[in-house]
Amino acid sequence: MDTERATESQSTAAVEDVAHLMVRCLRAEGVEYVFGIPGEENIRFVDALNGSGIRYVLVRHEQGASFMAEIYGRLTGRAGVCSATLGPGAINLLLGTADATTNSTPLVALAAQGSLSRIHKESHQVIDLVSMFAPVTQWAAQVHTPDAVPEMVRKAFKTAQSERPGAVFLAVPEDIEAARPGTPLGPLKIDAVHADAPSSSQIARAAEVLTTARRPIVLAGHGAARAGATAALVRFAERLDVPVATTFHGKGVIADDHPNALGTVGFMRHDYSNCGFEDADVLICVGYEIQEFDPVKINPYGDKRIVHVHHFPAEVDAHYPVTVGVEGDPSQSLDALAAALPDGLAYRTGAGAKIRALLAEELRYGRENDAFPLVPQRVVSDVRTALDRHDIVLADTGAGKMWMARLYPAYEPETCLVSNGLSTMGFALPGAIAAKLARPERRVLAMMGDGSFLMNSQELETAVRERVPLVVLVLVDHEYGLITWKMELELGRHSHTRFTNPDLVAYAETFGARGYAVKAADQLLPILRRALAEHAVSVIVCPVDYSENLRLTDKLGELHGPF
Repeated sequence: MDTERATESQSTAAVEDVAHLMVRCLRAEGVEYVFGIPGEENIRFVDALNGSGIRYVLVRHEQGASFMAEIYGRLTGRAGVCSATLGPGAINLLLGTADATTNSTPLVALAAQGSLSRIHKESHQVIDLVSMFAPVTQWAAQVHTPDAVPEMVRKAFKTAQSERPGAVFLAVPEDIEAARPGTPLGPLKIDAVHADAPSSSQIARAAEVLTTARRPIVLAGHGAARAGATAALVRFAERLDVPVATTFHGKGVIADDHPNALGTVGFMRHDYSNCGFEDADVLICVGYEIQEFDPVKINPYGDKRIVHVHHFPAEVDAHYPVTVGVEGDPSQSLDALAAALPDGLAYRTGAGAKIRALLAEELRYGRENDAFPLVPQRVVSDVRTALDRHDIVLADTGAGKMWMARLYPAYEPETCLVSNGLSTMGFALPGAIAAKLARPERRVLAMMGDGSFLMNSQELETAVRERVPLVVLVLVDHEYGLITWKMELELGRHSHTRFTNPDLVAYAETFGARGYAVKAADQLLPILRRALAEHAVSVIVCPVDYSENLRLTDKLGELHGPF
């Protein structure tokens, strides 16, 4: 029987076209979803997905598909896949693809291309896609022969899911998609990836730095979250009694209610958590990548000693002078470093208690503030109250993101998602669809300004059609509030940031979503709870008053550490 099945499989493989071969390769990589829009040049690929076990999620704009693939990859660690036709379809994938690379997230973007017989000349809808994607991916290539498909698909996923994850792009000419390999082919064997232990010499050098430190502090970045280093990080912090701050992308890698938690850095040089770094002499940076935020904010004079703990070396920066690089699995590295230190060594800096108290005071101010439109602190407080510890909120780029990133308590990694590499707008709604598909057991909330919401609001139809329950909280201020904030800070005035909106409740309902309007401060929390309890797509429209922005920056500008 096994021989018969092998013969049948070889016979099927001998006659299948590249489209079906690609789908088999995707299946072997564990792909569950392909997000995209079909075009004339990739109809065979889209058709081959039928009955394959891979769900094709038809979107309303290819940009939405790329954001869905990015968030799926971020939450699962497996490359999300987005697909488009050639020319304009492929171009629309570019933003989410670039966002994935700058956010160190695995993604594979597939696009059709004109046939090999015409791509060398001026031709309808043909541009050099590989050259366009190359600067924003880890690898960009075009399939030139059917026999290369298994190797190229395997390389795409291996590269995207490497120790430094990112995006990969493959272009498939329409004649290649329809062609058949010269011999029966199948997916390649997937390489087993093992976490690497750090070298003993690196651990010894790092231990020497820590033994002579007076006030060390830990900064945990996105790499710590990706590596699942929470347990080791907590052991390390408790063993040495050191404070742990996180980047925006590292939020939740240590629970914000842990005694050693210091909060989130990256907003201003003089935010509470940043002040915790002012008197530090050694920075232990775990999974930190400088694209997450500029190290000048915590090491303005470039004089602090830095122990860099990550899978790969640090980028060169004048304000990030690495004293010792510990390369390897972050969990193994932290445990090995703690074991190498003298028994009884503990720093007991106590920096976290006052910072946690200051953040809690801001949340309390918001919780008790009944002003309408709502102050942003009230929004953050009510969102935190409505969501469970493991639920997921996606905070889109804008003023709301800054309030959420610095003030929203997170208790698990990847439960408060922002874009902070490219900081692109419009990712949260399509991203929320992917988040719910990746984590169906969790409730998902997309929190967006009215500016970012209308950039990809058409994906409400996708969520309704695909029956993906989620909630969108739209904060309405009729302007690009973050830009107004920046202009007021630096110029003392603002211009060209105001706009008008349609009736957003009615707009949501035309897509088949449920619409809610917040008309008083005390209405937001019960509406949030109701919408999150419903197995539906809901949009909550909430007016917000961002005059608190300037009051916050004035307050923090006068702040001085250390704490």
